[in-house]
Amino acid sequence: MIISRTPFRISFAGGGTDLAAYYRHEPGAVLSTAIDKYMYVTVNKYFEDKIILKYSRTEEVSNIRDVKHPLLKEAMKTTGIKRGIEITSMADIVGGTGLGSSSSFTVGALHALYAYKGVYVKASRLASEACDIEIKRLQEPIGKQDQYIAAFGGFQFIEFMPDESVRVTPVVCSPKKLKNLNNNLLLFYTGKTRKASTILKGMRSNMDSKKSDMRELRALADEARKLLQEGRITRFGELLHEGWLLKRSLHSGISSSDIDKVYARARKAGAEGGKILGAGGGGFLLLYVKRNNQAQVRKAMRGWREVSIEFEPEGSKIIHLAR
Repeated sequence: MIISRTPFRISFAGGGTDLAAYYRHEPGAVLSTAIDKYMYVTVNKYFEDKIILKYSRTEEVSNIRDVKHPLLKEAMKTTGIKRGIEITSMADIVGGTGLGSSSSFTVGALHALYAYKGVYVKASRLASEACDIEIKRLQEPIGKQDQYIAAFGGFQFIEFMPDESVRVTPVVCSPKKLKNLNNNLLLFYTGKTRKASTILKGMRSNMDSKKSDMRELRALADEARKLLQEGRITRFGELLHEGWLLKRSLHSGISSSDIDKVYARARKAGAEGGKILGAGGGGFLLLYVKRNNQAQVRKAMRGWREVSIEFEPEGSKIIHLAR
């Protein structure tokens, strides 16, 4: 039995510049971190020469062509596993909430399947193959950041180049400053899940008319990295707010009147900035709040479920291997 554990993520700045519609013309960049919420994928040899898949539903088929789950089907094709296997997945947080769960699933499935075959695969390969599955083969209108932060983990500045190469650079910041940043972040669940593809398709189609906004989002990613490297986290909340205002302008579905009202209420109570994670439209609201204002903000957010998070230094890993 093999078990992989792959982290979810939160992205602070630059989201959208990892879409091909942007980075094929000029380099994109995001600042992201893995967090201590995970996707678990278990792979085990099945007694019969069949394929058993257990996720939100259960599949039992005799041939890979009959597999319904598109990500698992392509992951099995990529790793060359055809039958006689059982794959099960579990997650700490429901999908469709802006934490990159789909890409964490793909990376984790590839990792577990390769380990099942006894093959060691680097993080860069896991991320690249996950992108190939999701973006090229399945034609999902998503970017590349989620696959790379899931595979590499840590606090990373990730650049997306016009030639399709990706550069992953760890952010150099003292542990004390990162802990301070972590302590100033509050995460609240909106209670709504959503399919990111509709919003991302709209963003992609608007890219030409929003190039100046996209360049500003990229510039904010550069600034966010600089702030961390210099240990100046006090402007982080303001930077998140600037990025959120920019991102809202890219597509009408990124925010909503309910989200705007709650965000304004949080700001009035002491939050310096924040953003809806992922493509938008629901999922999780991330807020930057200094410790002395957190009680007031929590009171203002009453009725919204808070989820505690810690930064995760490791990417996808095999946590159990038994033959």
